[in-house]
Amino acid sequence: MKGFILNIRKAKNEDIIVTVLSNCEVRSYYRFYGARHSILQLGNLIDFEVQESKNGFMPQIRKISHISFTWISSTNHLSIWQNFIKLFEPHLKESRQIDRFYFDLLVKIAKKWHKQNPKRLAVEAYIEILEYEGRLYNNGFCHICEDILTEQVGLMRAYLLAHPKCIYGYSYDKQQIFELFDSKSTIHINDNVVDKLFNTLLKGL
Repeated sequence: MKGFILNIRKAKNEDIIVTVLSNCEVRSYYRFYGARHSILQLGNLIDFEVQESKNGFMPQIRKISHISFTWISSTNHLSIWQNFIKLFEPHLKESRQIDRFYFDLLVKIAKKWHKQNPKRLAVEAYIEILEYEGRLYNNGFCHICEDILTEQVGLMRAYLLAHPKCIYGYSYDKQQIFELFDSKSTIHINDNVVDKLFNTLLKGL
């Protein structure tokens, strides 16, 4: 089985609890002496086996190997990746069984993470998630006051559109944002704006 590590929590002594996103579920596993294993790091893609508990205790993760990417040694790329991927655990924790969309999306962008600005890839992936979940808010009215949006818009968590004055937020060009929503591409947006979009993304999926 393959999966991305979404979270690692300390248990007793050197044992840990590892939360993994596979192509069909988000599940937590117990690992004895897991703190000793450098492979078990947030964001890593791993291949592993599961040993179910006979006494109703948490299943164990075993025979772990790391499926690495070329950018893993870049501190900047790794930091952005970990900040992005750790958002998935709180977002998906109530959904034990999930569609393989999330796993496939992470594999897709991980393969390109060193070829493009990773913040752009994260923002574009987030638009795909919002659309997939039916949460892409692309109408012309402010989410706060419900008045018509003007040429400048603000973005809340989940990229909900609002007047900048209603949320005391940064002003984006409305046309640029709607083009982003339609195309799921940041090619028309400069790096400064992408940074702000990424910071909004970090508030939570």
